[in-house]
Amino acid sequence: MTDGPTAARPVTPVGIAAELLASVVGRLDGGTVDPDVLADLARAHSLVAGLDDYVARCTSPASPALVALEERTRAEPWGDGPLEQEMLSGHVEGAFLRMLVAVTGARRVLEIGMFTGYSALAMAEAMPDGSRLVACEVDERAVAIAREAFAASSRGAVVDVRVGPAAETLYRLALDGESFDLVFLDADKAGYAAYLDRLLDLDLLAPDGVVVVDNTLLQGEPWAPASGTPTPPGAAIADFNARVAADDRVEQVLLPLRDGVTLIRRVA
Repeated sequence: MTDGPTAARPVTPVGIAAELLASVVGRLDGGTVDPDVLADLARAHSLVAGLDDYVARCTSPASPALVALEERTRAEPWGDGPLEQEMLSGHVEGAFLRMLVAVTGARRVLEIGMFTGYSALAMAEAMPDGSRLVACEVDERAVAIAREAFAASSRGAVVDVRVGPAAETLYRLALDGESFDLVFLDADKAGYAAYLDRLLDLDLLAPDGVVVVDNTLLQGEPWAPASGTPTPPGAAIADFNARVAADDRVEQVLLPLRDGVTLIRRVA
């Protein structure tokens, strides 16, 4: 068990590359390396290391409720369990999701994998009165933090939290005749393909609906695993990406936002 919050480790391709470049520059500085080579490496590090901060500075600020939720999540001593602060969607991705909800006019939103509720609250802040966001989460500890945040926000009442395995929740929603304008998928990576199939096969996705899938670059593992062989989650994401690309039911675009975000929509 930890005594308090720990520094976040890099969990995106850009963050990992920045850390590696910083290490290389530090090891070569003061040696016999050609100064031009060292200067190029230092420039490459500056470009990569400064990208995320610059993007964040140029993105509309998060609401006080979201700032408080991020601080609360990062302060939680998660320990060595399956949950970690790096699962937080964060400022830029939260703003991206909020913008998607606003421009699509989504009134029925489904989230598969809520964690502590940052992305759910970000989307809820853009949803008009009378809207509904169903958020699925299996971990009671994360749910408790999320519910505290929702209770403190004027938009928290929009969120309908469903605790339990998401696959079961999806079947119940389908039996109730539910459909959603926008779905955010950020759950167990090995389950991504099955979740997408259920959304399409059970008609949970509205005709013009969009599925937003998180972590589809997964720290660069699908194309450049650190050890030469991807971890099980990395392999699952690589398989999912290939499967989506070959699925003639949908069209998609993979964006290099944070750890990769794929937008998917059903085609006629």
